[in-house]
Amino acid sequence: MTRRQLTGEHWKLIEPYLPIGEYGPYPERLRDQFEGVIWRFRSGAQWREMPNEFGPWATVYGRFRVWRNADVFTALLEGLITEAARQRKTDLSLVSVDSTTVRGHHDAAGMRVGKEVMDALVEAAAEEEQARQKGAARRDRTGKERGAAPSGKSERRVRRRYRLRLKEALLGRSRGGLTSKIHLAADQKRRPLSFVLTAGQAADSPQFIPVLKKIRVRMPVGRPRTRPGAVAADKAYSSRGNRSYLRKRSIKAVIPEKKDQAANRKKKGSRGGRPVSHDAALYKERNTVERLINRLKDWRGIATRYDKTPESYLAGLELRASTIWFEDLLRAVD
Repeated sequence: MTRRQLTGEHWKLIEPYLPIGEYGPYPERLRDQFEGVIWRFRSGAQWREMPNEFGPWATVYGRFRVWRNADVFTALLEGLITEAARQRKTDLSLVSVDSTTVRGHHDAAGMRVGKEVMDALVEAAAEEEQARQKGAARRDRTGKERGAAPSGKSERRVRRRYRLRLKEALLGRSRGGLTSKIHLAADQKRRPLSFVLTAGQAADSPQFIPVLKKIRVRMPVGRPRTRPGAVAADKAYSSRGNRSYLRKRSIKAVIPEKKDQAANRKKKGSRGGRPVSHDAALYKERNTVERLINRLKDWRGIATRYDKTPESYLAGLELRASTIWFEDLLRAVD
């Protein structure tokens, strides 16, 4: 018999966030279908391999698509964070930011893109390529103009459309194959606060501000809290833009300075600005986000991406984050 994941207390927290439709009878086996979604992402198996005790796999998959399109998993995660805030179980005194790369299975490739969307992507890519080549003749190694044969144009067109399809699916190509990258923020109790999903080759530093902007902790009274007391991150996030953003919001930066940045600052003398320092004691607490990444990847469907669309994978990621929150909430109650 397949091991169940939810208890009665878990279901009481989850059920209010599941839409069942305005008309028609109450869906049968709704809890079984939700547990089927959990089973799929926890095991990383194919939908077709789902045990019969969760119901027909096509029904469970269809229900997952409905919940995904309705942003149910996003609402569930936000609702659990709000419940934790109501119970005074949240802690934004220190937030840690980091990223992790997720290997994409070959099943994740080949996302279908509508004709209109693909045509728009191709047009935008052609304009970008034309802008890069403006004013420069395209020459081969011999210095002669390159005359592309019709077959060469066709091959380039196929490769371009393949790259655009991967870009739309948030998949990057590297030595290890197809990869995606999860950028996330964690509190001091190893619980996730926000996610940003990008292609695997995306740099960490540009996603620092988007991750922090997605932190929203709704309090019982007043506006949601979006500003942590301090933010810890490694040297990859050490940039003027990130530090300036934290300074404007009166957030303490716990980010060590890179050696090359320190050397360039010293070369400028007084024009280089003040030396950058960080709280070494607080920086030791940055491992909370790395330990959270290990918790997220306990589910094989999160450790490896099997989903073609980024929306499906992100829904599974938010589902795993929700389980971490309600497990901690119920443990605190006990």
